[in-house]
Amino acid sequence: MSRILLITSPFIPHGHCYLWKPELIGLHLISDLLIAIAYYSIPCILIYFVHKRQDVPFPWIFLLFSAFIIACGTTHLMEVWTLWHPDYWLSGSIKALTSGVSMFTAIRLVPLVPQVLALPSPLQLEAANQGLEQEIIERLQIEERLRQQSEREHLLGSITQHIRQSLDLYETLNTTVDEVRQFLQVDRVVVYRFNLDWNGSIIAESASSRDFSIAGQTIHDPCFESLWQEPYQQGRISAIEDIHIENIQDCHRELLESLQVRANLVLPILYRETLWGLLVAHHCSGPRHWETWEIDLLQQLMTPPNIAIQQAQLHQQIQLLNLRLEQQVRQRTNELQRALEFESLLKRITDKVRDSLDEDQILQTAVEELALGLSVDCCDVRLYNADRTACTIRNEYTTTLPNYRGYEFQISESPSPGIHEQLLQGVTSQFCSTADDLVQAGRAELSSMACPLMDNEGVLGSLWLFRATQEDFNELEVRLAQQVANQCAIAVRQARLYQTAQQQVVELERLNRLKDDFLSTVSHELRTPMSSIKLAIQMLEIQLRSLNVIDTASSSIGRYFQILQNESQREINLIDDLLDLARLDADVEPLALTSIDLREWIPHVAEPFEMKTQSQQQQLILEMPENLPSLTTDLAYLARILTELLNNACKYTPAGGRITLSAFVDDRYLKLTLSNTGVEIPQNELDRIFDKFYRVPSLDPWRHGGTGLGLALVKKLVERLGGSIRAESSENQVIFTVELPLGWLNFSSVLLV
Repeated sequence: MSRILLITSPFIPHGHCYLWKPELIGLHLISDLLIAIAYYSIPCILIYFVHKRQDVPFPWIFLLFSAFIIACGTTHLMEVWTLWHPDYWLSGSIKALTSGVSMFTAIRLVPLVPQVLALPSPLQLEAANQGLEQEIIERLQIEERLRQQSEREHLLGSITQHIRQSLDLYETLNTTVDEVRQFLQVDRVVVYRFNLDWNGSIIAESASSRDFSIAGQTIHDPCFESLWQEPYQQGRISAIEDIHIENIQDCHRELLESLQVRANLVLPILYRETLWGLLVAHHCSGPRHWETWEIDLLQQLMTPPNIAIQQAQLHQQIQLLNLRLEQQVRQRTNELQRALEFESLLKRITDKVRDSLDEDQILQTAVEELALGLSVDCCDVRLYNADRTACTIRNEYTTTLPNYRGYEFQISESPSPGIHEQLLQGVTSQFCSTADDLVQAGRAELSSMACPLMDNEGVLGSLWLFRATQEDFNELEVRLAQQVANQCAIAVRQARLYQTAQQQVVELERLNRLKDDFLSTVSHELRTPMSSIKLAIQMLEIQLRSLNVIDTASSSIGRYFQILQNESQREINLIDDLLDLARLDADVEPLALTSIDLREWIPHVAEPFEMKTQSQQQQLILEMPENLPSLTTDLAYLARILTELLNNACKYTPAGGRITLSAFVDDRYLKLTLSNTGVEIPQNELDRIFDKFYRVPSLDPWRHGGTGLGLALVKKLVERLGGSIRAESSENQVIFTVELPLGWLNFSSVLLV
């Protein structure tokens, strides 16, 4: 099709028809170009118009006209082109396309004409708009009236609601004047209350600024009593729009001018048909026309203040009645308050004694808090010896009585041995005594109380309180002292158990250090003789082989020599492991960091174990991803870790079992996992398998041999590399997971000391 459209032979250019006359060709050229430019400009304007006027009906017809006009413009461009190029097939195709668009546009216009004729005319639209404007004005007026009515109802409801919620008359009046001022948009609204001489003062005010404030002022109007008292008594309302124009008395005008008033609205406040005061709205910045609905609103607002005044009077009467009830309740409240204070004191003492494991601090805190809380003259704690024949005043707090802290006496020689007999039986005693009970004679009589310090294991001592008055300890005080004594007994027992445990911990740490020192010393001392023994065994092997003694398979000498060689090597391995653990514990050797490619290095480490697993009918599998990064670490440490784990897996995996070594990067760690099947470690043994010399009892440690230090050494090496190791066992398999932090990855320079 494209070849047909571009065929020019055997046609001649259109310019031959014009005999190539320049003036004729120029006429057609310029005309066609100007027509094309116009045809291309008109669609742009139509499209811009449709884009800007989204409300234009039938926008598609504009786009259709645009396509038709663009097609027409293209035909004129082809007229210019064919003057020199005889592409008449292409020119005819464009004309055919133009004709199709033209016919389609004409057909689409036919059903569109009735719809266009149905559109309203400008006169009809103007009339409709005028009707809408009038309707909008009427609606706005109705909305304004509804808004004013809503605001009035809201104002009235707000004031009424506040009166219901508050019994304070002055608070209610202040709320009322503030709401009225904001609603009327005036400069000041006040409540003026009359005295008996018809003078009065401002008791509530809301002013738009401090310059208009007259709060608290006493105002005397010489015209009021003679001219305004009776009208206001009858409910008269005064509305003055401008004091300079209104016909009012000069004395009243002068008073208003002194108060900066230009226009005012005054409504009486009546209480029990008596003139109680006035609600006054002042406009100070200029004249003000008072609307009828504003006056009606203020008349409606007169009811809430009347209710508030009645409520205030009733409230005063109720307050007088409640005063007696409060006096009766106060005594009971004091008792309850005392109980709450004792409960708070007990909680404070309990929290303090539980926060400490020092026996002396516990007891001293208890006697001080209890003495201050109960306002006693002396409080002490006395502890019995092991056979409960003697008593020592261990801790004491005193204000007026002598201090006997640390004094020890025999119970049989005490001035009150019977009290101690009751205390040893767990009985609290309250009695009157002299200062002899405090190991000092010649003192006045004291009110005393003694409570046993007792727990489920027996009586530890007693808590004593002394008060230099004849007033007994009440029930609340006795119960508080008993509860404090119980808490002290528990805390003392815990402190003693803690001290015993601490001593045991210190002793265990000392023994552990001695054990480590002993093993380190023994290891060093055994290293030299074991080296000599190993050398002697090697020389003995040479001599025996020269005599052809150990080459015979059934030779008993050969078996004995093999046992000697294996056990000596086992001892050497044990000594080496102990020395390695000692060096790791000392943490004095720096790490020798080397960057390695794990995909090449791990198979090299596992290579010696392939023959071993094959001989034991085991399967060794290596799993490593393609994108495994290089690792900068201590090569010797990491090799020792994998070797120990592989050796351990080969040792305990039965024939037919599978050993899998995997390496992968997860989150912030490089993880190396080694799993072996056919064996399972009990869950209660997993936490101990990394201990020195520990062997899982169910795995027959004597059959497999070993030093018992392999996993302990692995854990130390992993921790030295900044990582962690854990063991899991389930479903007849054991999994060891070594995690090394990614901080070690791809770092070419790491300084470790």
